[in-house]
Amino acid sequence: MKTGLDGFFKISERGSTVGREVRGGLVTFVTMAYIVVLNPLVLGSFAADDPSAKTDVAGAILPVPQVAAVTALVAGVMTILFGLVANYPFALATGLGINSFVAVTMAQQMTWPEAMGLVVVNGVVVLLLVVTGVRTAVFNAVPAELKAAIAVGIGLFICFIGLVDAGFVRRIPDEAGTTVPVGLGINGSIASWPTLIFVVGLVLTGILVARKVKGAILIGVLTSTVLAIVIEAIAKAGPSKGTNAKGWNLGYPALPDQVLGLPDLSLLGDVSLGAWTRVPALTAALLVFTLVLTDFFDTVGTMTGLGKEAGLIGKDGQLPNVSKALFVDGVGAVAGGAASSSSNTVYIESAAGIAEGARTGLANVVTGLLFIAAMFLTPLYSIVPVEAAAPALVIVGALMIVQIREIDFTDFSVALPAFLTIVVMPFTYSIANGIGAGFVSYVLLRAMTGRARSVHPLMWVVAGAFVVYFAIEPIRSALAG
Repeated sequence: MKTGLDGFFKISERGSTVGREVRGGLVTFVTMAYIVVLNPLVLGSFAADDPSAKTDVAGAILPVPQVAAVTALVAGVMTILFGLVANYPFALATGLGINSFVAVTMAQQMTWPEAMGLVVVNGVVVLLLVVTGVRTAVFNAVPAELKAAIAVGIGLFICFIGLVDAGFVRRIPDEAGTTVPVGLGINGSIASWPTLIFVVGLVLTGILVARKVKGAILIGVLTSTVLAIVIEAIAKAGPSKGTNAKGWNLGYPALPDQVLGLPDLSLLGDVSLGAWTRVPALTAALLVFTLVLTDFFDTVGTMTGLGKEAGLIGKDGQLPNVSKALFVDGVGAVAGGAASSSSNTVYIESAAGIAEGARTGLANVVTGLLFIAAMFLTPLYSIVPVEAAAPALVIVGALMIVQIREIDFTDFSVALPAFLTIVVMPFTYSIANGIGAGFVSYVLLRAMTGRARSVHPLMWVVAGAFVVYFAIEPIRSALAG
């Protein structure tokens, strides 16, 4: 009988080792650490009188240092809790997309505490869906081929994130006079030192993975970081800050002036339910509906993709203990709102740790402890530029796309929904959008080809919810009029 760490986390049972779990947890943290830098830039501001400050209706801001502190804290605590309760190597942090929705749409209509109060309500609704079994039932009702399509779509999505974050793929400005939305590097070439670091890191990591070197992804990230520090010391590309196209996007590869810094956790508990009186109740309800649907299916899609990549999906096509995992994810939504860091959810970057060998919650404990340490070590870990971590995302995308072989493309009622699921995710930068496009088209095509009875009843309900989700703005305008 296994005891200790092995017995609790079932490490041997899942074909892993303590070393792999630790290494996988470290890799997941390295590929996710950018959120502690990025989330404060999405939600926070340095000063209220800054022209680009994101203020609420009362003119208040969320200070960047405080958002960074609570972002790291909640990510650390929820990631550890997920590992201990669900025993999966799926790390949690502030959900990208939801945080932008909170900052751009919600905070314009209410105060920051009120906006975060709606995020808490969203989390409570998600938890109720878990407790009543609805969320688990929906997760299990998704056809196996759509689950495979979700995994492939997520692979392309995280690959696209890596390419864009590294500057290898860039948006072409509207004033450029072309209808092409994106292009290679700067004017069609790799014209910056940071992007070159990405290319070198991608090639190096690819070679290591192909040669089956243990710790390939971690070695690639660390080697790229060291190379970036050397290059920056010589070339002095400088940070991007939105104006320097040839600078480092996030993270600056230079030794910091200080290593330690005390976190400011004053945002903890600064929430209010006043949004229900600040704006019409219907408006508040529609905002919560949008949050719930995005939170719900981002998690379902991400956990499906990660579970398949880790080989944790059973022969019945289901993820064991999924209800526990979904419950902790719901708690993450509540905790993120209560701490003003926005809703926390399972992160697709966890696939990097899985590719490194992580199979249990022990990897999550490692990742979570590093996030908590990040509250005090922000100056130190921020020297890892996103260009050094981005190759890991591209490599993982390549590893995940192999699951496309599980999709029967000879049946077009399956092929089109699967295809839409796969391509809409990266093209719209949203897992929920991809799932919605796939679900709606799947239900319609199966029904219109005489196979309506093969569609699980919950798929009809979910497809209907996604129709409302996609038409939320017209519906809101019509009701307001």
